[in-house]
Amino acid sequence: MSTETSPHLFTASADELKNKVILVTGAGDGIGRQAALSFAACGATVILLGRTVKKLEAVYDEIEAMSAPQAAIIPLDLNGATQQHYLDMTATIENQFGRLDGALLNAAHLGVLSQYVQISEDHWDQLMQVNVKSQFLLSQALLPLMAKSNHASLLFTSSSVGKQGRAYWGGYSVSKFAIEGMSQVIADEYDKTGLRSNCINPGATQTLMRATAYPGEDPQTLKTPLDIMPSYLYLMSDASIGITGQSINAQIK
Repeated sequence: MSTETSPHLFTASADELKNKVILVTGAGDGIGRQAALSFAACGATVILLGRTVKKLEAVYDEIEAMSAPQAAIIPLDLNGATQQHYLDMTATIENQFGRLDGALLNAAHLGVLSQYVQISEDHWDQLMQVNVKSQFLLSQALLPLMAKSNHASLLFTSSSVGKQGRAYWGGYSVSKFAIEGMSQVIADEYDKTGLRSNCINPGATQTLMRATAYPGEDPQTLKTPLDIMPSYLYLMSDASIGITGQSINAQIK
C-alpha cells in the first residue's frame, strides 16, 4: 500500500520540510503544538500562532532545544481578530521570511455540546467567529502569498462530525462542514497552480478538547498527537503534491 493512498503510514525524513516556512495556528498545545514540533524536527521554519504567549514561548523553547530552524511567534486571539489583523500579519510574514510554503489552520472552539434547539445565539456566534469566519479571513489573507510558493500546502483541521452530522454537536459540527466546503472551494480555484488545499480529520486524540467533549473517556485508549503526525507531515511535504480538495483521516480504524 503506497503512502499516497495511506498518509498515516508516511515516514518523513529529517529534512522532509527543509527550507519550508510553515504557519501553525493553535500552536500552543495539543495537535497544533505537536505539529509545530514535528514540522520543525523535519527542517521547517515554523511560525507559531496562538492566543497564549506563555504556551507559544514554551513551544518556541522546545524547538530551540532541538537545534531546528528558529521559530517565530505571533500572539493572536482569533475570537477578536479582524481582517486587518490577518492582512498585517501576512505582510509581516512576507517581509520577514519572503514566502509561506504551508499553513495548518488548526485552532478551533468546541463550544457547548447540547440539543440543537438549546444552542444560544451567543454560543453560535462565537463558534462561527473562531471556527469559520477567522478561517475564512486568515486563508483569504494568506492565499496570495502562498500562491507565490512553487508548492504550497494549505491544511484545514476538520472532524468526523464535519462529514456526518451528530446529535448534540450542533454548532461545532456545522462549523466543520463549513471548513470542508471552504477547503474544496479553494482547492478548485487553485487547481491549476502549485497551491493545494486539503482537510485533515485527526480522529479521537489525547487533547484537552477531546477530554472536554468526553469527560468519562480513558485518554490512555486514544492516540497521542505524536501518533497521528505521519498524515500531517505527508500533507505538508512535497510527497503530497497533486493531492488537493481531499479530506484525509489521520487514523485508519
